[in-house]
Amino acid sequence: MYKIAVVGDKESILGFSAIGMDIYPAYEEEDIKKIIPQLIEENYAILYITENVSIKAQNYLEKLKKNKIPAIVTIPNNAGTTGYGSKRIKEMVQKAVGIEINFKED
Repeated sequence: MYKIAVVGDKESILGFSAIGMDIYPAYEEEDIKKIIPQLIEENYAILYITENVSIKAQNYLEKLKKNKIPAIVTIPNNAGTTGYGSKRIKEMVQKAVGIEINFKED
């Protein structure tokens, strides 16, 4: 059975444990490089990673894009969004469907 994890700064991910998701605090790229292989080995299929950590580990996460599992989804942290997560989702959708999706700007 596949599992879901949330990775990022502790302040941003703590609430996810209340709804049954496994949380893994990470602050730097080195943290991500240690945690992600462990999560892949433990059958995590979806990894939510906060934007602030995802940006720091961008090069490492790019290398994982070729894998079907785990799906890596960037989410805002508790300080709000930088737009990085929306940009990544837009790129994934465009690659999957072959067309550009325009998101409404606030």
